Amino acid sequence: MDIEPDHTSTEEATEDRPSAAGARPPTVLQVLPELITGGVERGTVDIAEAVVAAGGRAIVASEGGPMEVELTRAGAEHITLPLASKNPFVIYKNIGRLAKLITAEQVDVVHARSRAPAWSAWYAAKRSKCAFITTFHGTYGHGAWFKRWYNSIMTRGDRVIAISDFIGGHARKIYGVETARIRIVHRGIDVVKYDPANISAERVINLAKKWRLPDGQPVVMLPGRLTRWKGQSVFIEAVRQLNRPGVQFLIVGSDQGRAEYRLELERRIENQGMTGIIHAIDHCEDMPAAYMLTDVVVSASTEPEAFGRIIAEAQSLGRPVIATDHGGAREIVIEGETGWLTKPGDAGSLAKILAGALDQSKDQRRAFAERARANICDKYSKERMCDATLEIYEEVLAERGRTL
Repeated sequence: MDIEPDHTSTEEATEDRPSAAGARPPTVLQVLPELITGGVERGTVDIAEAVVAAGGRAIVASEGGPMEVELTRAGAEHITLPLASKNPFVIYKNIGRLAKLITAEQVDVVHARSRAPAWSAWYAAKRSKCAFITTFHGTYGHGAWFKRWYNSIMTRGDRVIAISDFIGGHARKIYGVETARIRIVHRGIDVVKYDPANISAERVINLAKKWRLPDGQPVVMLPGRLTRWKGQSVFIEAVRQLNRPGVQFLIVGSDQGRAEYRLELERRIENQGMTGIIHAIDHCEDMPAAYMLTDVVVSASTEPEAFGRIIAEAQSLGRPVIATDHGGAREIVIEGETGWLTKPGDAGSLAKILAGALDQSKDQRRAFAERARANICDKYSKERMCDATLEIYEEVLAERGRTL
């Protein structure tokens, strides 16, 4: 991986690239595996739209997916390449593919968002002498030396964007990234999409009917894909200990092929006699409405979240949240003002906090809602994320005599 293939020389690759600032709109190429769904993909589309709005040219290279439509709508371009593969031979081949793309499209900034395509993009960017930026989206598994080496590509950017202070600290501690190269850019929430004023009562009512929820009962929701570290088992045990009649509890999320884990959760709910109290619901297409029919939103992750998108989305809609006391949640939740933090993996602690949250008065809930939304709009909006990212592009372009 550390031996660059012998293809077109750097001089040949860059001889036609204009050097005068303002000679043409700067071009930003983002690379990631696919454009299906998720925080990485959402951020990619948002930044592409922001680049176009700022007068630049935005290109995204990936294996494609449903979100290509959103890219086109934003005025960006998509190039289909086999960037989801972790096969070393494919990664090697992708170096040449990306280098040709960079040269042909006169790319100024390459922004890598995932490890496998980042390896290819790094070599291609070096050959073309254009700026290389990475976004560190997670802690990744780093127990073995090989994993740390593989992950280290995300630290090789001219600037390393960390999606939370927690991730920035992780990059410094585990990989020794200098503070001068790290930029903290929290993941941004679309505060228009997640605005209570924009969620019709009809959407909420239709979803409640679809899920067959009884009228007039409080609802507590744990959203997120079904995987053990998201803490669904902790949530189920907390509900058992809470023993609060007249409350509906929802586990909402796709199993993404983990059918056995879904069955395990369903059996646990049945064995503890909580069928009809805890509902395991598959992927939801209208999450803003799901949050709005919920009284309390829970994130019970047993491992630290890099950011905590669910927590931010729920607060943007004025929902009080309970999150585990580690990772990005510590940055997003203002303890006792916009939500509460609970001990990771501790069902008893979660049950106790749930009881307090459900016992809030209407005035207390209203105050929580106002503070929660104000906090997200002020610190974690999509606009703030895009502005901060464009400033980083400006930094690296200025070092090469260009501007965005």
